[in-house]
Amino acid sequence: MSFSVKIKQSDTLLPVEMGDTILTAALAADVPYPHGCQSGNCGACKSRLYSGEIEMSPYSDYALTDEEKDFGLILACRAMPWSDCEVAWLEQDEVISHPLRKIDCKVVALEHMTHEIARIRLSIEAHGPFEFTPGQYAKLHFPGQPPRDYSMASLPNEDILEFHIRMVSEGGVSSFVYQHLKLGEEVRVEGPFGISYLRQKHTGPMLALAGGSGLAPIKSIVESALAAGAKQPIHMYFGVRTEQDVYLEDHFRELVAKHNNFSLEIVLSEPEGATARRAGYLADVMADDFGNLDGSKAYLAGPPIMVETCVNRLKKMHVHEEDCHADAFYTEAEKAELEGDHEL
Repeated sequence: MSFSVKIKQSDTLLPVEMGDTILTAALAADVPYPHGCQSGNCGACKSRLYSGEIEMSPYSDYALTDEEKDFGLILACRAMPWSDCEVAWLEQDEVISHPLRKIDCKVVALEHMTHEIARIRLSIEAHGPFEFTPGQYAKLHFPGQPPRDYSMASLPNEDILEFHIRMVSEGGVSSFVYQHLKLGEEVRVEGPFGISYLRQKHTGPMLALAGGSGLAPIKSIVESALAAGAKQPIHMYFGVRTEQDVYLEDHFRELVAKHNNFSLEIVLSEPEGATARRAGYLADVMADDFGNLDGSKAYLAGPPIMVETCVNRLKKMHVHEEDCHADAFYTEAEKAELEGDHEL
């Protein structure tokens, strides 16, 4: 038995088998439904239920609060229809529409930026072009490896796609990229995905908060805004553990010198000895710099705990939740653990 689900942003009338989630059916039908962890923890697939009945499997209160649920919001990755439904993912006023593509690329540059982060650049060889909005991500298929999600660090109009990949001890794919990937190897890129993209119509202040390899989408967002002639203040914070984790500082310092509306703060959470940098947690340092941030938009990417802490702090500083566009970077082990928690 199946139910029909109408997605407001799509022409597809989606058949969803009983027991399947709306997100599972949408992705199977190549509907570019915004999503992230697919386990009810990140909130990237948060949607509004206009009609019909659904059942929600367990999810994180961080991803969907009781207040949001009372306002008719759901998580598509946890929502199983019990009748015909009509839904819409959020941000209807700024919905982006890019063709979902699978393109063939080749590695043309590979650099170790830190002791655990590699920057790779890919040329598009076939099935392009690859259109995306700054802040989005793609699924990368490396030779002999399962696909993994990585955000674009490049600009949409560039011929080369850039990605930053952090090596994690339990991450077989990231270890392969950092230790074994070679120039000239082929990589399949699928996408784009994600809703934490640059809202180009916004003219108020911007905060761009990056942790670790979360610098990749923030780099794309900041550079795109400045290239488009944004005049509002853009405050960027880059949080890492120690000095050896800092990368691309010279690049961003050049942008600071060129644009008087752009500022950069590098924050060390675990400085080794005396430092001229600002030390502490990124959320605390950012909060020390501002009071009321009403009217601002914030873009966040990095470890889940950093993203969650910063979003909670921003809300206390009067940034509306719908103006916090966040991508939490879960490792595959973290995703598996979260899925296991839901199954208990």
